[in-house]
Amino acid sequence: MKKTISLIALCVLCSIAAMAQQPKYVFYFIGDGMGLNQINCTELYLASLNGKIGIEHLAFADLPYATFATSYSADSDVTDSAAAGTALATGHKTKNDMLGVTADTVAVQSVAAWAKASGKKVGVCSTVNIDGATPAAFYAHQANRGSMNAIGRELAASGYDYFGGGDFCQPKGDDGTDLHQICADNGYTYAYGYADAMAKLKDAKKLIMVQSKDCDRDIPYAIDRSVKDLTLPQIVEVGINTLMKNNKNGFFLMVEAGSIDRAGHGRDAKAAINEILDLDNAVKVALDFYKKHPKETLIVVTADRETGGMVPGNGHYYLNMERLQYQTCSTDAVTEKLAILKKNRMRKTWEDIKNVLSESFGLFTEVPVAWRDEIALFEAYQAAFNGDAKEENLYSVNSALASMARDLLNKSAGVSWASRSHSGSHVPVFAIGVGAEQFHGRLDNTQIPKIINNIAKYKK
Repeated sequence: MKKTISLIALCVLCSIAAMAQQPKYVFYFIGDGMGLNQINCTELYLASLNGKIGIEHLAFADLPYATFATSYSADSDVTDSAAAGTALATGHKTKNDMLGVTADTVAVQSVAAWAKASGKKVGVCSTVNIDGATPAAFYAHQANRGSMNAIGRELAASGYDYFGGGDFCQPKGDDGTDLHQICADNGYTYAYGYADAMAKLKDAKKLIMVQSKDCDRDIPYAIDRSVKDLTLPQIVEVGINTLMKNNKNGFFLMVEAGSIDRAGHGRDAKAAINEILDLDNAVKVALDFYKKHPKETLIVVTADRETGGMVPGNGHYYLNMERLQYQTCSTDAVTEKLAILKKNRMRKTWEDIKNVLSESFGLFTEVPVAWRDEIALFEAYQAAFNGDAKEENLYSVNSALASMARDLLNKSAGVSWASRSHSGSHVPVFAIGVGAEQFHGRLDNTQIPKIINNIAKYKK
């Protein structure tokens, strides 16, 4: 009898110990386009603002467990967001442009779906559209990432508890249906902006938060945001509040910093740095949560791939990263400013243009411009205002004058770019919390969701 009681007690203790090693709350951060050098440039920039040689530490880069992972897809050494997102979500390689399916188009479930099947509440959010490739990899299954309306329908049918970010790319279907109504029919409450979401989350069974109606539909770059625009920390905060409501089982929250990639395609160093800082502030929200639940929380931070081939250095044995502080808006925003000037019927002088470049990039006032570079800028100004000189990347078409000014600031700061597209570089992996020690050694990106599942013991 005593042996039986002792055996039962031992089993109970083992069960409790096993449960203690399973995180109740999982945060999965993905920096879209964030390579090691994007992180390094940000830390070098922060140090330069304080007159230091070296780095000023980002919170997520100081998590106690750190390694790196490969990023190639099933059909290319250089992945796109759909294939990389699928690998990070499902643990399966697939071809570029394919989403939530294997290379032979077999649908596969994500770690978010595993969490939902295990009784957890689930959230998926981003600073880009909620039906963008990376968020969609956690709930959708499409042979082509361009099937935006179909992806939106899968979001509505997912049953997940929270979505936050930019609104649908293609809300209207060919049959005249509207994704907003389909979401409402599936029990989702729509909130427009942070204040509206905080007011509605108490009564909402499932919540979708997008931009306020008086803001741009898409969330702007962090460097361009107004006080009304959503930030990634706000998106995470609303996510935590939504997922913690009436919840004893815990949650899984995927968070994408989506515009690091956009800035990389645009070779916009300061915009990229501000996106990294936005991500870091969002991770700090999760770390504050972790401090309250240290024995129940796992936080993982990684990236889908690197974009742009960003490098701190351009041939000199010094950097001037502090000069980036004088950039006050993105290259896209400068293009808009110049377009407004061009529409004005009054002839704009070179001095007018120099004032715009000074206000936007610090050129001529805070950042020295060599006479040869000023001549090149002047010629670009003449071409822009007498013709239509443009520079195009994946996400935007910019004035050649704005792009040249951006490149001069990058050069002056010491930042180089290899391209306007993705690279095959390794990506970082950082972790803290329950089971975080399992993230070690070189990883393949498909291993990351499998390790999370191994730690959290979700049902597949």
